[in-house]
Order: sequence, then C-alpha cells, then structure tokens
Amino acid sequence: MRPRYKTENGQRLIYESYDRLLAGLSVPLEQQNIPTTYGITHIITAGSSENPPLLLLHGTGDNAAMMWVYNMEELSQAFYVIAIDNIGGSGKSEPNDNYSQQFDQAKWLDEILEALRINSVYIAGVSYGAYLAYHYALMRPDRVEKIVCMAGSIAGSQLEVMSKMMKAFLPEALFPSERNARKLLRKLCGPQIAPFEEHPELMQHWIYLLKFFNNASMRHHKITIFPAEDFRVIRHKALFLIGDQDMLSNYPKAIHRLIDYGMIYRIVKDAGHAINHEQPEIIHRAIQQFCLGNNDTQNTM
Repeated sequence: MRPRYKTENGQRLIYESYDRLLAGLSVPLEQQNIPTTYGITHIITAGSSENPPLLLLHGTGDNAAMMWVYNMEELSQAFYVIAIDNIGGSGKSEPNDNYSQQFDQAKWLDEILEALRINSVYIAGVSYGAYLAYHYALMRPDRVEKIVCMAGSIAGSQLEVMSKMMKAFLPEALFPSERNARKLLRKLCGPQIAPFEEHPELMQHWIYLLKFFNNASMRHHKITIFPAEDFRVIRHKALFLIGDQDMLSNYPKAIHRLIDYGMIYRIVKDAGHAINHEQPEIIHRAIQQFCLGNNDTQNTM
C-alpha cells in the first residue's frame, strides 16, 4: 500500500498543523478513533449528542480540520456534528490492507454509524464529500434523512471528472511550492479568498498538504456513475450548493444534469470551490433550513 505522506517530517508537520487548527476553535471538541474493516477512522465531534446527527465529509486533498474550520462552531449549535477524516486521506485516519484490496464506501460509513449507535443521519459534504454524500444516500436511503452537496455535482462519466480535475489542479499541483499553492488557491476560489489569506495557519496547512500528502492514496475511493432513474429516491432530500465561480462544478453539462435529474440546487454568488470557507454564513443557513426547516425553490443565493 502506497504511503499517504511523502516524508515522515511532512506527516508530522501536517498533524501538528491539524491540531493547531482545532485548538483555534472555541467550541468544545472530542476526537476519537473508530475501528473499521478498512482501518482506524478518526472523527471529530461537536455539539450535543441530543441534537440531530450531521456527518461532515471532506474532499480528496484535505481533511476534517481544514475543511470545517469555519463551520464547526455554527453547525454544532443545531446538530451533533461528526466530522470524518476520510480513510486514505490526509487526516488522522489510518488505513489497513483491506482498504487497498476491497474498499466499500457504504460499508465503511455503516460501520462508523453503528459504532456511534446512530440509525439515521443528515450529511453535508464538499467536493468528493458531496459525491460520497449522495453515494451513501443512494446506497442506504433508509439511513439518510437529507444531504447537502457543496461544490460537487452528479458525476456523468469518469472522463468528465478527470478532465475537470486536471484542468483545475494542473500544473500547480505538480510543483507544490508556496507560490504555486497560493496561485492554485486563487484559481479554485471565488473572490472571497480572504478566509485563507487572513488565516495564516489555514494557509500553511494547505501548503503542507500540497507538498507532503500523496493524493494517490485516495484512489480506492472510486466514483460510481449512477443512472438518472436511481436519483428519484433522493430528489426530495438532496440539495446541491454550487459556487457561481466554481470551475469544477458550475459548467453547463453539470447544471443540465441536475435539472434533468430533477434535483434541487442553488447557485451561490461570489463563491468558488471552497464554498463553505468563502461563504460560511450562507452555507450554515442553507444547511439548517434545508435539513431542519422549510425550503424554497430559489436557484440563486
């Protein structure tokens, strides 16, 4: 199994930065490790366990601490937040040999929920986490109340996914200097880049991930292309939030697919791929209203 980090020192720097990001939050947090078939899954929880449970799922090249640094406090007021470090990802989850041989995303999430004694759940995910949210909702519709998919649309083909990723991340990701890390961030984000540039630890963490995390270790998180008719079962309980400047999820083919499949979606103004960092207040309100309150049909926010 390919190592997740390029160097031991790189892993140390990422983990130390991860801890500093969490230490900067004012909300009480708990961290725990859950044994699963595919290795140890590290999670961060916040909020009262009496609140409705909300799984938070991050993207391919990041982790729970980085992804939810601007969201954990607010969301934990209404939900019992469970932020998961993807197995094989750049957080503190530790995969075993089963991960590289027989990884099943739905079974993995089943085991996490069972360990926490949670029968049904709300889910919010960003980028790959958005895919994982609707994948799990399709595979386990009885276990999922509602999902909010941010900075992610329905995958139409493997080629489409890969071409968009390459266009967004290359060539900067191949040469992860601090200069290129900042350049790539500006390319991915909308005009609201201040949440990164004005948060030195968050920016440093992003640079560490580009330099030291081996993205290939996430390759066992396969993308399944589901037929349109499968989405009928989740039309009423899925919301897609897409930044108007997100080159990875806001393009004609992706938006037409959402419309053709009858999905609920919103276009968020002045937001790019880091939508929940760039427009956290809008995101918090949308998640709470969709999951716990009434919804409207407005397509622009």
